[in-house]
Amino acid sequence: MRLPFSKNSDDGPARAAYAALKALPRATARNMLFIVFNIAFALLFRGAFGLIFSQTEAELYSHIVLIPFVSAYFLYSERRVIFSTPGSGACSGLFFIAAGFSLFIFGKVLAPSLGANDRFSLTMLSAFVFWAGGFLLFYGAQVLRKAAFPVLFLLFAVPLPDILMENIIYAMQSGSTEAAGALFKIAGVPYFREGFIFQLPGLNIEVAKECSGIRSSLSLIITGVIAGRLYLKTFPGRAALVALALPITLFKNGLRIAVLTLLGLYVDERLLHGPLHSRGGIPFFILALLFLGLALLGIKRLEKRKRGRQ
Repeated sequence: MRLPFSKNSDDGPARAAYAALKALPRATARNMLFIVFNIAFALLFRGAFGLIFSQTEAELYSHIVLIPFVSAYFLYSERRVIFSTPGSGACSGLFFIAAGFSLFIFGKVLAPSLGANDRFSLTMLSAFVFWAGGFLLFYGAQVLRKAAFPVLFLLFAVPLPDILMENIIYAMQSGSTEAAGALFKIAGVPYFREGFIFQLPGLNIEVAKECSGIRSSLSLIITGVIAGRLYLKTFPGRAALVALALPITLFKNGLRIAVLTLLGLYVDERLLHGPLHSRGGIPFFILALLFLGLALLGIKRLEKRKRGRQ
């Protein structure tokens, strides 16, 4: 395609820039244009990125900062396969860029009527659609299919809207309560349960929303996704590992509730309100990671057996 440059001397810098770009190898020019696109992307969504860093101390957002780096690692480590056949996806790429920008404007218009989490969720979703559209525009559909995992992994940086988050927390709160009740029965501790409240001899406890373990559950699921990609070969194996993260989390939550309750019941009731309650989740999360690691080893052995039979 030839640009309509005139003979006017004012066209000199533009003509020189175009000639320099045209002289570059096609892959280098493509990469440079994608870098320019990313700079424009960063400027457009700088407010959203500021929110990420300002909310990293919040319970549900602390993982978001790491997601782009993990995605970039997989893009780089698999670059020879992913970028082996670059193409162009002009129409579809521009469509997704326009859709992402529309979501961004839509979020700005609705901002006064949305809660902080929903605004953040919509903004991050628009950022994902916009960037994925740019990736498709410059590298084509075939490259995007090969890069499906690192690109879709970026969705972990999109917070769930409040309505979904509340339902998930309620389900996990219920599951954790069931797990704690089962452990009380195994331990032979008599109790009466009403909803999320356990009435034990001389002690009543409530499984609050904070006990749902939503943050550790999300961390465990993300860990399962990464570990499955790195160490497992089949999609069913990877899916099974991620699916096991939920029951492992519920068991971990129930165990923490049961252990703290028994310590408060038979050792010192003040333990229910001390550091062990507020900051004692790390040992139980490590235990959950251990269970997930054992599940990974088991699935990996099953995959080897199936490959050996073929």
